[in-house]
Amino acid sequence: MNKTALITGSSRGIGRATALKLAEEGYNICINYIERGDLADELAAELKSRGHEAIAFQADVADRNQVDAMVSEVTGRFGKVDLLVNNAGVAGQALFQDVTDEMWDRYFSVNLNGARNTIQAVLPGMLHSKSGVIVNVSSIWGLHGASCEVTYSCTKHALIGLTRSLAMELAPSNIRVNCVAPGVINTDMVQVLGKEVLDELADQTPLGRLGTPEDIAEAICFLASDKASFITGQVLVSDGGFVG
Repeated sequence: MNKTALITGSSRGIGRATALKLAEEGYNICINYIERGDLADELAAELKSRGHEAIAFQADVADRNQVDAMVSEVTGRFGKVDLLVNNAGVAGQALFQDVTDEMWDRYFSVNLNGARNTIQAVLPGMLHSKSGVIVNVSSIWGLHGASCEVTYSCTKHALIGLTRSLAMELAPSNIRVNCVAPGVINTDMVQVLGKEVLDELADQTPLGRLGTPEDIAEAICFLASDKASFITGQVLVSDGGFVG
C-alpha cells in the first residue's frame, strides 16, 4: 500500500515541486491550497494522468477546524498521513516600526500556528503506528535574520525551535522531524522583488544562481526517505552558499 503525503501550500512553487517528486516516489498526494484552486486542481489532474493518486483540498492552515477537516478527508481516503510537509507560508518586507498587529498575527498564524495545527492533526495516526515523518520548511532568514523581515524571520526561527524540540519528543515513537531552510528560491514569493534585486541576489549567491523549487523538493524528499532514517531534529540548509 502506498504511503500518503500531505503537503501544505502545494498548488505552486516549492510545494508543487515537492508533490510532483513525492508522487514519482510512490506517495498518494494531498495538495493543500488556500486561494489557487485552479492550480491545485490542475496539479491533481496532472498527477492522476500519470497514474498517481491525488486529491486537492482547500484549507487555511491557520484555522484548526479547516485543518482537522482536511486531515479527516485525507485519512478517510488514504488512511493515515505518513509524511507531513509544512510548506505553507506568508512573507513580506516592512520596517519593524511599521509592522501592524494584523501582519504580525497573520504571519505567526500561518507560518507557525499552521505547522502546529497540521502536526497535531496528523500526530494521532503517526503515534498509533509508531511511524511517520514531518518536514518543516523554514528559511535561511530563520537562522540568520534579515533586515526588514523581522516578522517573517521570527516565525521561521520559531519553526526551527519547534522542529528540534518535537524531534526529541517524538523520537521514541519512531517519528522523525526535520527542517529545510531554503535560500533565495525563484518562486512567486520572491518575484515581487523585481528583476534587478533578484539579479543582485543571484550574484551574491556563491553558486551564481537563484535556487529552484525542485532544489528544495529534492532536499525535502531526502529527509522524508529511508536514506535519512537516522536523521532527526536537523536543519538542512539549501541556499547555494548564500549565508556560508
